[in-house]
Amino acid sequence: MTEEKKTEQKPIILSGIQPSGELMIGHYLGALKSWVSLQYEYDCLFMLVDMHAITVRQNPAELRKRCYDFVALYVACGIDPEESTIFIQSHVPSHAELAWVLNCYTYMGELNRMTQFKDKSKKHHTNINAGLFTYPILMAADILLYQADLVPVGADQKQHLELTREIAGRFNEAYGETFKVPEPYIPPSGARIMSLQDPTSKMSKSDPNPKSYISLLDNLDEARNKIKRAVTDSEATVAYDESRPGLANLIRIYNGITGEPIEEIVSKYEGKGYAEFKTDLGEVVVDFLRPIQEKYKAIREDKKVLEGIIQKGAEEAIKRSRRTVSKVYKKVGFVPPIR
Repeated sequence: MTEEKKTEQKPIILSGIQPSGELMIGHYLGALKSWVSLQYEYDCLFMLVDMHAITVRQNPAELRKRCYDFVALYVACGIDPEESTIFIQSHVPSHAELAWVLNCYTYMGELNRMTQFKDKSKKHHTNINAGLFTYPILMAADILLYQADLVPVGADQKQHLELTREIAGRFNEAYGETFKVPEPYIPPSGARIMSLQDPTSKMSKSDPNPKSYISLLDNLDEARNKIKRAVTDSEATVAYDESRPGLANLIRIYNGITGEPIEEIVSKYEGKGYAEFKTDLGEVVVDFLRPIQEKYKAIREDKKVLEGIIQKGAEEAIKRSRRTVSKVYKKVGFVPPIR
């Protein structure tokens, strides 16, 4: 059996992150950590969804820089470009091509029900553009292009995946089996990391307060200080209790990085105060960030290596996505190009 056939038999997982803001410790513990292990069991495609990012106005130079930064960080965090396909969404024309076709098989009422559109419209009320409205259709194209079996989704994307499944089923019913109908993938573990300054809100790379998150590229002393200044509560004991969200969040970070069971972490600090716990957690975070930053620096400064990873990923994604687009174009009645 060839290596290519072995790869094709693995279930396909597709996921991506927008290159906006900074990649944070929350991204690692909530997504990247599981991606690293998934790549050896599944046929994994990991995108930078830069086309999605421009639904909100971006500084072009910063967007380009972040795309390079994020690719380097994917690899620094353990995504192996020899095991996984790492690519930039805009390098693959099929995403836009399939999205247009799927626009014609999606109903206005379905898009009107998308809660994320309503939420983002409130945040960006001066720029409620059509792309923001049709965002879920481009996401459906992302998934269906690669015939993904499984899609890791957070709570904020579940509704979009359901729409993707609906569109795929509708197209299949009209034209015969064309798209694989994807299932959500819920990792066996994956901590939901909250803001260090408002532990009732998810840690967000778009948070205007840099003290609320730890970037994977934060200065190490700065990262220590962010842990020391993280919001906790007025109680003196270290205990895991969801009614004490600030402390619970810090314990989840400790658990996510070290793998130590929460019970053992709590037991270790029995009779000790927050100061010692936060000091130790600061060192845990620094020891975690240091090798990632060192590997990131080596990759980011080697233009040939970085561009090689991006080019290899684009070539593989283009090859695979064209199969789906060709099939879709034929089924809807488009005239094939003359070659």
